[in-house]
Formats: sequence, structure tokens, C-alpha cells
Amino acid sequence: MNQILWTPTQDQIEASQMDAFRKQVNARFNLSLNDYHELHQWSVTHVTDFWKAIWGFMSIEFSSDYTQVVDDETKMPGARWFEGAQFNFAENLLRIRSDKPAIQFKGEGQPVRTLSYIELFSEVENLASALRKMGVQKGDRVVGFMPNMPETIIAMLATTSIGAIWSSSSPDFGIKGVLDRFTQIEPKVIFAADGYFYNGKPFDSLQKLKSILVELPTIERVVITPYTKPDPNISSVNNGIIWNEFIDESPNTLEFEQLPFDHPLYIMYSSGTTGLPKSIVHGAGGTLLQHLKELRLHGNVSMDDTVFYFTTCGWMMWNWLVSNLAIGATIVLYDGNPFHPSPNAMWDMVDELGITHFGTSAKFIDACKQEGLLPKDSHSLSTMRTIFSTGSPLMAESFDYVYDHIKSNVQLASISGGTDIISCFAGGNPTLPVYRGELQCLGLGMDVAAFDFKGNALENKKGELVCRKAFPSMPIYFWNDSDGEKYHNAYFDEFNGIWHHGDFIEVNEHGGVTIFGRSDATLNPGGVRIGTAEIYSVVEGFDVVADSLVIGQPIDGDERVILFIKMNEDESLSKELIAEVKTAIRTNCSPRHVPAIVLETNDIPYTINGKKVEIAVKKIIQGEDVTNKDALANPESLELYKDINELS
Repeated sequence: MNQILWTPTQDQIEASQMDAFRKQVNARFNLSLNDYHELHQWSVTHVTDFWKAIWGFMSIEFSSDYTQVVDDETKMPGARWFEGAQFNFAENLLRIRSDKPAIQFKGEGQPVRTLSYIELFSEVENLASALRKMGVQKGDRVVGFMPNMPETIIAMLATTSIGAIWSSSSPDFGIKGVLDRFTQIEPKVIFAADGYFYNGKPFDSLQKLKSILVELPTIERVVITPYTKPDPNISSVNNGIIWNEFIDESPNTLEFEQLPFDHPLYIMYSSGTTGLPKSIVHGAGGTLLQHLKELRLHGNVSMDDTVFYFTTCGWMMWNWLVSNLAIGATIVLYDGNPFHPSPNAMWDMVDELGITHFGTSAKFIDACKQEGLLPKDSHSLSTMRTIFSTGSPLMAESFDYVYDHIKSNVQLASISGGTDIISCFAGGNPTLPVYRGELQCLGLGMDVAAFDFKGNALENKKGELVCRKAFPSMPIYFWNDSDGEKYHNAYFDEFNGIWHHGDFIEVNEHGGVTIFGRSDATLNPGGVRIGTAEIYSVVEGFDVVADSLVIGQPIDGDERVILFIKMNEDESLSKELIAEVKTAIRTNCSPRHVPAIVLETNDIPYTINGKKVEIAVKKIIQGEDVTNKDALANPESLELYKDINELS
């Protein structure tokens, strides 16, 4: 059993919203659930009662109540949730009207800008009125090509108050990456900034925007926020207008369109590097309920908290962060390089803004470790109670680094889900201990299991992540998928009627969860399936190793494991180190895991959201094209994997 690194006190457990919810469930349904594990079991066996309890506990603002919770929880896809309910997503995020800070924005190298809840409401009212007057209606698509700044949230809330659908892409995406997404959904309005900052430099967005607009004939208005320049020249931008000239200074009263529970809210995109991204449509009700469940119960976020997640607007963690507004918490936005102007920039921000919940990626934590940062010694971090980590599996050694060198009495909540469900399958829990290398628990209402390839559930064994019951934040459909075939093929081909996510997972006897990476990047030497994360955890434990990537290469009817290692500066890959790495993999994993070939590389490709892209490298090595390079943060790195003599 893994070592326990943090345990909540009894006082902390009893003060948590998770425990308050358990007690409310017991009282409401005349139960005697004693702990989280019993609560979770009840939540997946009494699906209707559970989601009814969530709806009540979260005090959803609605104009018409639901007539039934779900028509059939075993129907996947196609279960209908909370029929009869009428409500508005933006109204729920704007229910606080006070001088309390709603948003604190820290642009790279700039002073903090604060927006109160009442100011946020007023800004949304002005913009929503302008959008209505220009003809934006329920069901129209409005898109953002924006940095992570307050105007992006204002635009989303104004859009969704009308019942239009919001979709966004980060300005560091390539032109093709943006068009691969937005041409599918034919937007009416695009919000953009004149540029963004990264690593101390301004980057112009207007030239890129002009090229994008050529391929988006449905755009009627381009609303541009000055950011890198006080007065940008937008004369050459077709249908362009500056934000302050577009908003309605004499607005109509903000009217929240009352809509069904499953009304489309967001269009998200898969981040794969093969073919066009899937356009995944998420409903307003499922998104709101899931986020409130995860933030309030699993994250223990209250209106007294200040929540930060390092994210762009093209990653679902932005949507997750913004939903904290429905709780009345303060959210912190950061735009720029997290290591600028110094590697301690984010830890400085924790102390400056009193951040209570710090969200980041496994890659960022590993980068801090590689930099040799010791925030525990250099910073107070007294307000920080919780660290969220996602994007890729958090290695056991990174757990050690957090507790040894960041903060010893923090809840480290490694969480895992995806854009596909705009939420989590497994994550944190303020009432449970943190075990080294493990996610604390499966999420409430998520009937998750590890399956073998015959569809049998496994305990204490690695298998395919599946979810056996429907849940409200499943996509309502894919865009341009009238017969639902793409949707069905994406999740229900492997196990009929059961959600198959494409991750390797293990659930152990105390309910802890280990994620082993994508099963579609699985290694298969000698017919034995191996998750890549198992190898990474060993290789990246070597101090001289900066990063690594492993793929399977088909050869002679079998597959051999190829390991690429990126060394730290001033280090090189020696024969001695290769032997040590192979021995460590054999000892800690199995002989099957040992790579046939180990090669040094200067760079590892990642998506903009911080995920390694093994599949793209595998395609390059096999002489195939990678069509969606704009999903990558460093597409030039793929050139390093072409025509490698040792692999020919």
C-alpha cells in the first residue's frame, strides 16, 4: 500500500461541505451512510436520489422545476436529465451582487486588475445588450480567440445569458488549429484581443485574426479588446470594432433567457493530433451541476475562497475555473508564461493574492522540480489549502516533491476526467487521506470501473476506464453528427452501452485511483498491453533526465518499445545511463516494459494543454502524416523524429 502523505483532521472533515452533504443525504433519505465510500456507493446505485440531492444542495437558480431527474440511467448515450427544468447558466454564475472581488487578473508583467461581482454583472449587462441589438439569438455560436482575461469571461456570460453557444480557442493556436475548430460551427461573432504577452514579449494577434476571418464567412462582428496596445489599429480587420465602442452604454436590463436543462452551452474540442478535432457539445445543466459537485464537495470551495487554475481559454480547466463564480468565490486569471519574470512567479502570486486553491498541471509541478525550486523555504503559502493537478498523470515522485518542497500540510488533489465530460471521473476529497501517487477517490455519481477486454470489472488491477451509468455532463451531442454515429464511435464502440474513456486506470481496495495514461497510446510488446505512464514514472525519477517519451514501433508482426530521453542541460545520454534506466524499468515494472532502443532527443512534443503526444510521434516514425499540428505547443519538435536511422 502506498504511503499516506496527508490526512485531514476530524475537525476538517466535519467542517467540509462533503460531510455536510453526507449528513443531509442521511437526513433526507433516512439513511446511515458513515463515510465517503458508503456515500459513493449509494450515489451510483441510487442515481435519481443522488442527483436530486445535488440539485437541492447546490441551490440552483431556476424558473421552472424539473418533473423527473432522469428517464433511464442505463441509457448511454441518450439519457434525459431534469426534464421540465428551465434555468440559465449565466444567471447562476451571476447570482452574487456585491463589492466582493469576482475576478483578479494578473497579466504577465502587469499590475493586478480586480473586478467585483457587481462590476462583472454590469459589464455582462452592457455586452449582452449590444449582442442582442446586433441580432445574436438563442442557438447562435459566439467564439473567443482570447487570452485568459476578464473580457473572455464577460463575453461568455453575455453569450450564454442570451442562450447562444460559447466556444473558444487560445490565441497561441496556429491559424489552421483555430479554423479546424471554428469552421465546423459557423460562428456569428468572434471576440479577440489585439495580442497577448508571453515570456516578456508582446505577440500580435491581428495578422493571424485577419487570416482566420477569410475562412469564416459567417462572422458578422469582430469585437477586439486592446491588451498589448492602448489603441490598436484595426482598420484592416473586416467587421472589426473596439470593445468599448461595441458595448451598450445605455443597456436594456439584463434578461436571462430561460432554457431547458440540456440546452447547448459550450462547444469543446478534442485535442488529438489525428484528423479534425471532435466538436463536443455540452449542456448547460450538466456542466453546472457537475462543476458545483466537484468544486464544492470534492474541492471544498466556498465563497470565502480564492481559486486559481493555470490554464488557457482553450482547455476545459478554464470552464471549470469560471464555474467557481456560481459559488461566490474569487477566481484568479493569469495570462503568460508561469515562469516569468522568475521561476517563482506563480508562488509569488499565491502569497500576493491569498490563493486558497492552486490549480496547475503535472508538467508545471515537474518543471518546478527540475528548476530546483523550494517554495516551502522561500514563500509563506499560508493561505494555500489545496493543490489541484491534472493534464497528465502526476508521478509518485512529484507527490514527494510537493510535500517535501512546496507545503507539507496541503491537500494534493490529483484529478482526472476530460474535455469529453467537461469534468472529472476521479479526483480530490477533503475527507480522505492523500496516498502517494494516487488520486483520492472516484467522483460522486460516477460509476467508474477498470474493465478487462471482455468487459469484466477488475479490482487492484489495471484496466480500461469505463463508466457504467449515465451522468449529466455527458456530451449532449457532437456538432455536425446528425445520426450520432461519431458520438457513438467515440465512446461506445468498445463496450456497448458503457462509456469507454480511453485511459488505463486501477482502483484499489481503499478506493484510491491510479491513472496510467491513454490506452490508445498503449504499448503492446509480445501482445502484453502496457501503459506509458508506468515507464515515465521510472525514467523521470533520474535527476539527470528532463523529460521522456515512449512509443511502440511495429516490427516483424510484433511491437518493440522505443524510449526517447531529453536530458537536462549540460548532461548527455551515456551507455552507462541507458543500462541504469533499463535495469530500473525491469526492476520497477517488468521485463516486458524494458525498451528495445533508447535514444536521446532535444525536445518532446506536447499539446497546448500540456499533454505528451505519443501517437503523433508514432505516426511520424511510421512515415505517416500528422494532420493537426496546430494542436501542439511545439510542432517543430516532430521534425526530430523523422528518418531516424536506428529505427529504419
